[in-house]
Amino acid sequence: MSLDGVKALTFDVFGTVVDWRSSIAREAEVLLAPKGHDLDWPAFADAWRARYQPAMEQVRSGARPFTKLDVLHRENLEGVLKTFDVAGLSEAELDHLNRAWHRLTPWPDAVEGLTRLKAKYVLATQSNGNVALMVNMAKNAGLPWDVILGAEVCQAYKPMPEAYRRAADLLGLRPEECMMTAAHNDDLKAAAASGFRTAFVARPGEKGPNQTIDLEAAPGMDIAATSFIDLADKLGCP
Repeated sequence: MSLDGVKALTFDVFGTVVDWRSSIAREAEVLLAPKGHDLDWPAFADAWRARYQPAMEQVRSGARPFTKLDVLHRENLEGVLKTFDVAGLSEAELDHLNRAWHRLTPWPDAVEGLTRLKAKYVLATQSNGNVALMVNMAKNAGLPWDVILGAEVCQAYKPMPEAYRRAADLLGLRPEECMMTAAHNDDLKAAAASGFRTAFVARPGEKGPNQTIDLEAAPGMDIAATSFIDLADKLGCP
């Protein structure tokens, strides 16, 4: 099917646009190593991230009201610190470490690729991150979004259908005029089920050297790209 009708690209952010694993490992080491902690820093990042989906599932299931990701991240951080036997951090230090998610480093192709894509399409975040997190990340990393959308705006965490449908509605577009862009096949499949077009962008190092999933696009994706530069080329962006 032609992609000529696509007017907006919506983006997963954690893992697709930014390298959360290396960034969180680095931030944890910078704060905790001077305090005498010698941890497996990538394992610390993985453990914190492992609590991400279970925390959001409490909201998706209705077990708790909508709670923004900054709050969930802080709750998860406190649990991970206990697991790694880290104690004695001040409130300011805890807040600073929690806000590491606001300072994630983009993949090397991200800013250039997004800038090219922006010349032809509206670019919107379609992230589970809350507004302040996404805005601060964009300012820190130079990400050229047109609009910040996602869970807090839509009041729904992906992959709930309303997360995608409300985003399209907020853009004043039909779902088929939006293309979900992500490095995660499950996210793209959920978006496709809500009528979105789909672009898979491979991030084989997102989960570290032993990553075994999302190494390539699942069948049925509209576009499979190796980077945002490759995606811009395939979409005919200047």
